[in-house]
Amino acid sequence: MDSYLKRILNAKVYDVANETPLEVAPNLSARTGNTVLLKREDMQQVFSFKLRGAYNKMAQLTPEQLKRGVVTASAGNHAQGVAFCAQRLGCKAIIVMPTTTPQVKIDAVKHFGQRAVESVLHGDSYSEAYDHALTLEKKHQLTFVHPFDDPDVIAGQGTIGMEILRQHQAPIHAIFCPIGGGGLISGVAAYVKQVRPDIKVIGVQTTDSDAMYRSLKAKKRLQLADVGLFADGTAVKQVGAETLRICKKYVDEIVLVDTDAVCAAIKDVFQDTRSILEPSGAMAVAGAKLYAARENLKGETLVAIATGANMNFDRLRFVAERAEIGEKREAIIAVTIPETPGSFRKFCALLGKRNITEFNYRYADSKVAHVFVGIQVRDQMETSELVGKLQRNKLATLDLSDNEMAKLHVRHLVGGRAPEAKDEIMFRFEFPERPGALMNFLNSMNHSWKISLFHYRNHGADYGRVLVGMQVPHHDKKALKIFLDTLGYRYWDESDNPAYRLFLG
Repeated sequence: MDSYLKRILNAKVYDVANETPLEVAPNLSARTGNTVLLKREDMQQVFSFKLRGAYNKMAQLTPEQLKRGVVTASAGNHAQGVAFCAQRLGCKAIIVMPTTTPQVKIDAVKHFGQRAVESVLHGDSYSEAYDHALTLEKKHQLTFVHPFDDPDVIAGQGTIGMEILRQHQAPIHAIFCPIGGGGLISGVAAYVKQVRPDIKVIGVQTTDSDAMYRSLKAKKRLQLADVGLFADGTAVKQVGAETLRICKKYVDEIVLVDTDAVCAAIKDVFQDTRSILEPSGAMAVAGAKLYAARENLKGETLVAIATGANMNFDRLRFVAERAEIGEKREAIIAVTIPETPGSFRKFCALLGKRNITEFNYRYADSKVAHVFVGIQVRDQMETSELVGKLQRNKLATLDLSDNEMAKLHVRHLVGGRAPEAKDEIMFRFEFPERPGALMNFLNSMNHSWKISLFHYRNHGADYGRVLVGMQVPHHDKKALKIFLDTLGYRYWDESDNPAYRLFLG
């Protein structure tokens, strides 16, 4: 391992890479009770740490090798690093990426590589892209630039560990690194454990892409049948032989995090930095939070490497939706209430002044109604207390916060036709986003009118968009007009809307 220390100290990375800052995350530090430092590799020119290893490898090729060109396979970030370096070194490159690679990374490869790079999309995973790249290597006599299982690449990534120890010479409890193939954590661990062996080096993987975790447990390289693609930058079916060897010697442990925890970590970093990490880029933060909570850690210094920010914009909606659940700050519950006048209002009163994130209800039969609701809570304990309170008031309640089908699908499917909902009219409202807006609506409404449909989702705006179905007899239309005009909320009559007629009416 002495050779790695020398390789890292002499790595040729700073022709293209920046020494990124090591920043305190104040909100995250306050919430965890520890000093959390973010190593901001998302601030590199290619928005990822991968530039380091790629350049360190390519800068040491012979003129003959550079003339023939290079080939690589990558889930996206290493591809950008190779593309950037090929342009800088005047070297041709063929870059093979899986077809599942986010478009933002594909576009960046073309931008950074310009005319030096040929991009090839092949296969549904990194492993399939890798096999195709090896075929091209032999066919065109190219040099393969491995994304993780190469000593020069590992040494390039290890400069991150060198910078961390130089930037923070006070005690550090642990450094957290996301793991795909293992190049980053191998480089960081090889340096840190020889210079400051007291510092823990902890890997972080997602529960659906845990090849290193399983391989270390089995003490041999295992290949996963498939991997999750949300954290695409670490979606690797098999780790490297060299990276596994280093991790066996130097990595203290690996923690596993799920999708919701990663989404919560993306939000945490945004709140502290106003930067948006990609899922793989936020995994170290998710792992640090999980580890600190598990160990009941207080007053320590934790370093999380923010490895990349190549996020497709259209993923943000999913991230925002799942972040609160990942932090256990949103409860998703299903409640059965009697289908009688006033029961809906009673149920809402039991929720108190909690912020409602989502509300779905559709009339089903004349006896009971099923309500699907999202509620902002402080923690899991408050969720349990709320469920207990509703059950004590004889309302059958299910906590669906960990139900994947409910979170992904059912929340969007509550509804349908209600043939028994006589005299139904449909209105769309803008409720002011403040506590009490819903109760004000319910208390102002004629208590003899039944609510047959209610749908609300919090979109983070000043006004909540609400769709309400009410059973109002024809002779009450004048009273309805008075109610709507005195309520003070903007509204639209959607009773003749073709979407309502087709799917709900």
